[in-house]
Amino acid sequence: MSRAGLDKNPREVAEMFDGVARGYDLTNSVMTLGFDRRWREWTRRTLDAKAGEKILDLAAGTAVSTVEFASAGAWCVAADFSLGMLRSGARRTVPKIAADALHLPFADGVFDAATVSFGLRNFQGTVDALREMARVVRPGGRLVICELSKPSWKPLRQLYSNVALRALPVIARPVASNSDAYTYLAESIRDWHDQRTLAMLIAEAGWDDVAWMNLTGGMAALHRATKPA
Repeated sequence: MSRAGLDKNPREVAEMFDGVARGYDLTNSVMTLGFDRRWREWTRRTLDAKAGEKILDLAAGTAVSTVEFASAGAWCVAADFSLGMLRSGARRTVPKIAADALHLPFADGVFDAATVSFGLRNFQGTVDALREMARVVRPGGRLVICELSKPSWKPLRQLYSNVALRALPVIARPVASNSDAYTYLAESIRDWHDQRTLAMLIAEAGWDDVAWMNLTGGMAALHRATKPA
């Protein structure tokens, strides 16, 4: 399997990410000109994990973000349905578990917060995944989503969609272990919701106090919400 389709069949998506696991972190930095590090830092600040809290990092990949959340003293688990991605992050010493976002292997209300960085658009059923995250977060707990999005300035949006996204597979080719998969990446970004629509889906899934902040002109966006007490 070289790439998945926009129907986001879970088996195909998992196989695709298994195939790009080697070199995934480097490829992301190359493709985003290093902005991915800044976006992850904003995610860490917004999540504001505290010592003793339990944090679910879903679609955690190689656990790059998970170890940053854990640096505050929180207990953080990296969950992903790609075993290849989790194995590629084996050197990062946080708990890791293979998990389906729509059927999480956790009891109700066990986490203080749930977060997803650049993975929500790969789930087959956005609202279902957001509801499942709400199930495992305690009342009053937090949700933080960092996802690639739609630039707010029209000329930048057109440049991003018609030039930058089309160039992604070419940019990825020298460093990616499966450059064909980045055709899916570009298509999934172009097909993804804008900031307001995603906020509405988060609210539909049962989260309160939904708000968002654009990053780098809206190329990425941070959404946060709380579970009703």
